[in-house]
This record gives sequence, C-alpha cells and structure tokens, in this order.
Amino acid sequence: MAYQHHIERDRCKGCGLCITVCPKNVLEISPDVNAKGYFPAFQARPDDCIHCTMCCIMCPDVAITITETEEPAA
Repeated sequence: MAYQHHIERDRCKGCGLCITVCPKNVLEISPDVNAKGYFPAFQARPDDCIHCTMCCIMCPDVAITITETEEPAA
C-alpha cells in the first residue's frame, strides 16, 4: 500500500510542533501565508517521509492527515 500526506494549508497556524517531532526533518514553515495570515507547514522533502504519523498526532489543529491509498495496477 501507498500513503498520502496532506496538510490543510488554511487550517494550519504555523505553530511548528509538527516540524519538531518529525524524525526525518521532512517539514518546514512555508514562506507564503495562508488565507488566515499564518505561515503554514509544508512537506519540503516528501520523499523522505516515512509516514510515522508523529506530525498528525502532534498537530493541535488536526491539519495533517496521512491516508492509505491503493497503488495503481501494473
């Protein structure tokens, strides 16, 4: 199975808690503001993500999700 990591930009307030708990240093704060005027987190290095869900657990705004997706048929 494959996994998809998603951050809801307009829900994220850029607190940085997800960044501090990421074991692979995948996340960073965006230089662009969201609709609420915050600088949200984003996946700077998505290929390094091990889908451990630590960022999802730590996020106080429940802005990060990791979902299981089906791999395309070969």
